[in-house]
Formats: sequence, C-alpha cells, structure tokens
Amino acid sequence: MPADLIADKYGTFFNLARQHEVIFYYVGYFSQHIVGAMAEAVKLQLEVAGVAGPTRRKLFSSFVEMAQNIIHYSADALTPPHQEDRELRHGSVCIRREPDGRFLLLCANPVEPQAADELRAKLEVLRSMTLDEIKQAYRQSLREEAPAGSKGAGMGLLTVARDASEPLDFDFDASASVGGAPVFHLKACI
Repeated sequence: MPADLIADKYGTFFNLARQHEVIFYYVGYFSQHIVGAMAEAVKLQLEVAGVAGPTRRKLFSSFVEMAQNIIHYSADALTPPHQEDRELRHGSVCIRREPDGRFLLLCANPVEPQAADELRAKLEVLRSMTLDEIKQAYRQSLREEAPAGSKGAGMGLLTVARDASEPLDFDFDASASVGGAPVFHLKACI
C-alpha cells in the first residue's frame, strides 16, 4: 500500500493526539504487568518533561488508580468474572496536557449496569465533598476494612479525587455499550 494512503487513513489520529498534547494513550486489555510497564513509561516521561515533583506524584498515583479500576471492574474481560488474580480486562487511559499547564487524566471502560449505579452514587457524593472532607474520608478508609465487593481497599476514587484540582467529572455512555454494559468515562484534572 502506498505510504500516502497509510498517512491519509491513520495520520489524522496521530495529528489529533499531537494537537491535544496527548502524552500517553493506551486502549486495549489491562493486566497488572501491563499497568506496571505503563506506569514506568509515564513516570519517566513526566520526569523527562520536567513536571514538578508534587504534580508528578499526583498524576502517577491517579493514573495507577484509574488503570487498577479498569483491571478490577471492566465488564469486558478475557478472564472469567470469578478470577481475582491475573485479570485481563479492556479499557483505555489517556493523559494530556492542557494549554494552561494542567493535566487531564481520562479513562473509559464498560461496567455492569449495577456497578454503574453504584459508581454514579459514589461519584456524586465525591463531587459534593470539599478537599478537606475527601482527605478525611481517605484517612478513615485507611483504618477500615475493604467494602464488600471491592477488589481493592475502596480508596481508588478517593485517591483520584484527593489529587485532582477540581471535582471529578464522569458519565456513562449507553450508546457505546459492550454487551449491555454502558461505558464509564472518568476525567480528573491535576
């Protein structure tokens, strides 16, 4: 195939990513090994770009939490639902730099309808909390047992909300559903 046809077909994606200052983007199946490799790449890229230490830490921890949530809760899985280790689940994560110097972290993955309702309730509460209330809830969750049904300590969204410079933004796209599971989108500004 001639090179100009490849550029015509795929060049738009690369140019769009450059225009939107996308510094990291991954779509596909997530596993602990893949997240570890991505985390190393993100960490190095932020260091090389000269991002300040506190911002780097917040970006890194929020990125890891978002990726972990995909591994634990995406409805599009190659591994059986009862398998709780070495999970392989589909989603996407993106980090981009805003013109004002802030960073946007975006993630998307399908979630079961019941999980969507639970996520919506948790996120609406988080959006209404002050930073001090989020920090207090974070400290409290460190002392408590993991919530029933949680595959982590239940601190992922609290971590992202704590590190964000504004309330988390989210939505559920039923029109892009995967097997009846709406696609959950989460945005954090750091």
